[in-house]
Amino acid sequence: MHAPSKAIPASTVAGAASRPLARPAVPETAFGKHFWLTYLANTTMMVAVSLLFRYADYVKLHGGGELELGQIVGIGMVGSLLVRLAQGVGIDRYGPRLIWLLSILLFVLSCLGHLFVNDLHAPWVYAWRIAMQTAVAGFFGSSITFISGRAPVHRVAEVVGTLGTSGFVGMAIGTHLGDWLFTRSREWTTADAVQAMFIIAAAVSGLSLVASWLATRGHAVRKGRRRPAVGRLLARYHPGVLLLVAVAMGFGLSLPATFVRPYAQELHISRIGLFFTIYPLTAFIMRLATARVPGRWGIRVMILTGMFLITLSMPMFLLVREPAHLIIPALFLGAAHASLFPSVVAGGSGAFPRRHRGLGTTLVLAMFDLGNLIGAPTVGLLLHTAERMGLAAYPTMFVVVACLLGACGLLYAMLSRNVPLPPRRKPVAA
Repeated sequence: MHAPSKAIPASTVAGAASRPLARPAVPETAFGKHFWLTYLANTTMMVAVSLLFRYADYVKLHGGGELELGQIVGIGMVGSLLVRLAQGVGIDRYGPRLIWLLSILLFVLSCLGHLFVNDLHAPWVYAWRIAMQTAVAGFFGSSITFISGRAPVHRVAEVVGTLGTSGFVGMAIGTHLGDWLFTRSREWTTADAVQAMFIIAAAVSGLSLVASWLATRGHAVRKGRRRPAVGRLLARYHPGVLLLVAVAMGFGLSLPATFVRPYAQELHISRIGLFFTIYPLTAFIMRLATARVPGRWGIRVMILTGMFLITLSMPMFLLVREPAHLIIPALFLGAAHASLFPSVVAGGSGAFPRRHRGLGTTLVLAMFDLGNLIGAPTVGLLLHTAERMGLAAYPTMFVVVACLLGACGLLYAMLSRNVPLPPRRKPVAA
């Protein structure tokens, strides 16, 4: 028998009908106009950043080699690393919009500032590189925080992963643009191409500024809430051994942007566009194909897969003898990037409450920067030392880096456990 239904007072019904339905704090779908404007902003910014993958040409133009390249890039990451946590607090306190737009303006200034520096031993080259990396850190930290904050917890990895495909699109466009600049005409000197590289990077990032402004227009910032000390938040919510993976990820994934160009030159390969087309294309396809895997199986599966692939990618460079062979390491690195980045960011961000997700995201990205900081000078020193000892420089470096990455992957496998994501909430019937 059915229980008798209780009568509902007419006043209650009328009151409920007169009140608008409360909107959820975060929409169930994050793929609206804000997402696609952010996607456009990320794509254009990544075009500018990947155009600067030929930064080695700037260093070589002024008499530097791999050692100086590693030092400048590594020291440049100091700025990014030092301001990461401050950016996280700033994003949580003032909202991602302010940090986002200021970061783009700083990037434009840093690109133009390089045009006035001709001495690699002058402090200005390091200052502008630090400013550049600080701007890139602020930009991507803000955009990722903005988008992940609009997604339900169980879909953060999916949303961050989809947004990440914008970087792959921009990477392919930017590197081909760089190849065109440096090989377009015999009338152009290397100095002309380097100057054009920085000017175009500044101009393209200006387009990103417009898209970012539109994406965040009307974004409200929560105010008036007491915020605990950063140290207490980190001690309470840090994601543990996942931070080691973020460092290893930064170490491994930063190498192509800095050292593929000089490695290709050593093999008498003038164009690197093929590598940076296959790399993002592979990552793009794999990311779309595995978008829902973290939600079903947890992020540990994706991280272990990514660490295995990034370790294998290093010896794959030893197979390169002609331009077409660059496809081989590009396939492995692209797949590794697609597996690692969204999973590591989602794991770090999801370890923190939503109101502190900016801090969680920037903490993971700070560890990524730490990997860059360690990686570039270490690789430069490895290459320099191997040459001094009469060893094959790049083969020695790739083997050593593969061993380091493999050790980090094994350590994560032993110390981690799979943490299931929260189940998706069922929509409440109207």
